[in-house]
Amino acid sequence: MRLAAGFPSTTRDDWRALALEVLRRSGARAGSPEEALATPTYDGVTLAPLYDAADLPAAPPFDRAARAARAAGPGWDVRQRHAVPDPEAVLADLENGVTSLWLVVGDGAIPPGELGRVLKDVYLDLAPIALEAGPRTAEAAGALLALAAERGTAVTGNLGAGVTGADAKETAVRLALRCAADFPGLRAVTVDATPYHDAGGGDADELGCSIALGVSGLRALTDAGLGAAEAFGQLEFRYAATGDQFATIAKLRAARRLWGRVAEVCGVPEASQLQHAVTSSAMMTARDPYVNMLRTTVACFAAGVGGADAVTVQPFDACFGPPDAFARRIARNTQALLLEEAGVGRVADPAGGSWYVERRTEELAERAWAWFQEIEAAGGPEAAESLIAERVAATRRRRDADIAHRRFPITGVSEFPNLAERPLARPATESPATAEAPGAAAEADAVAGVDTVAGADAAAEADTGADTAVGGLPRVRYAREFEALRDLADAQPERPKVFLATIGPVAVHTPRATFAANLFQAGGLATETAGPGEDPEQIATAFAVSGSAVACLCSSDRMYDQHAEAVAAALRRAGARRVWLAGKQSHAGVDACLHAGCDALDVLRTTFDDLGVAR
Repeated sequence: MRLAAGFPSTTRDDWRALALEVLRRSGARAGSPEEALATPTYDGVTLAPLYDAADLPAAPPFDRAARAARAAGPGWDVRQRHAVPDPEAVLADLENGVTSLWLVVGDGAIPPGELGRVLKDVYLDLAPIALEAGPRTAEAAGALLALAAERGTAVTGNLGAGVTGADAKETAVRLALRCAADFPGLRAVTVDATPYHDAGGGDADELGCSIALGVSGLRALTDAGLGAAEAFGQLEFRYAATGDQFATIAKLRAARRLWGRVAEVCGVPEASQLQHAVTSSAMMTARDPYVNMLRTTVACFAAGVGGADAVTVQPFDACFGPPDAFARRIARNTQALLLEEAGVGRVADPAGGSWYVERRTEELAERAWAWFQEIEAAGGPEAAESLIAERVAATRRRRDADIAHRRFPITGVSEFPNLAERPLARPATESPATAEAPGAAAEADAVAGVDTVAGADAAAEADTGADTAVGGLPRVRYAREFEALRDLADAQPERPKVFLATIGPVAVHTPRATFAANLFQAGGLATETAGPGEDPEQIATAFAVSGSAVACLCSSDRMYDQHAEAVAAALRRAGARRVWLAGKQSHAGVDACLHAGCDALDVLRTTFDDLGVAR
């Protein structure tokens, strides 16, 4: 049966001809539509504007075999993270849809001696426990296993041992041998790739590093006497899920493909990768934090479609410290809705066979494998720390540039900010060191724009006990630079203001006035408009009354040709220190232009200086 039998046949050449005509009318440079409309990614993969059956790199059943092997049945494991010793919160999660627990153990988090109290009413044989304890992994694992022995029950999950550093590997080996011998439902090692993402790395960076870490772990386990199949069975991988749904879907699918290749080479082709997807810390915002609910919903959807075995949705208020009961409820209900109401987990590999997703998965896997081989050639992930840090930093710089120029929009922060919002706050007695979000103890540094430096998160690692400061990588949030300016503007006795010198009738100046207002407000600056009118002196008088020292001309190109120079001169006489123009025209008296793609952060910092606000 041909579903398109009733429609006229079209070809790629037909699309190309139509696209060329549209590009010609829009004034775009001549060239192929594929080149003109292509989108580059941070991973070196170029996204095409059109995909068809010829782009499929594989044949059915695509990725469905890995999904069919799930032991948990339809859907995925709903895993909630807890870094505060609160038995009531733990029990509330388990009674309302959460199926496993991710417990952060260590100084400033859950003390190992408190595990028994925190898990007092938890059935360990029913609710898997994933530990994150960093240098205190052996102590935390011992406490959990002792608790299971005391109750005479089985325990499942992951003990969270890392594979970077001699001490961590020794602990991982010791725990893996014990798990393989005595605890068949328990894994010992977590290969955590999220630090590379949280440091600003791309998907290929994250994937290549995770495979390198996994191979390093396999070597340590097999050298200690475990068989290859047993060693594979001791590893679980953790990846970040972002609001870019197709990128996340492709990343998780590519990760299984890469690990499957490793398993094949090791003679264990039946071994599959166990995946834990966590909604990205880097994408979370402190400003307009309720938008985080939307980000994490998309990320969770993508993780489910991508085939993650376990998913953690970070509460929307994770930037502020320990989440409250409402935020935890929204986080778990996000997953409940996608699983129970939307039925996302009922289909094995729903993206399988998609021309776009299959091609993107293949190309991402190729680049990640090349990066993994580069790490291996350098001696493995520990020997290649500086190489990894340089590559991640390079990706971060490219993304930072896109954020500054608003090519990478952040809703509620760099786009459509709400200056009237009342920022969330937590009681002063709650320390960021106990925050639920990974790396939240480093929030002050992240907001200030920490960019490199080894050990930037040493304090955070000590506070949370998390073994995530790989190679001295920093933790960053994409919104940090804009939010730092918002904080600065909010701290002033009176909100700094920019005057929008609107020229002509409302219908003429509104588009550019809206654009300019959005840009300035992204830095926390208020805007005031002159209203309709063309008289330079009238506009300059309104500027003087506003009390601002910075003005921005807003109108059409035609109106600029007629009035821009006269209005700029009048504004100068009225005391304007700087005159911007919304558009790309040059006129006497205008200092610089604001336009789509301009460096918004540089514009905002310059404006703060012109307004006399110390930074």
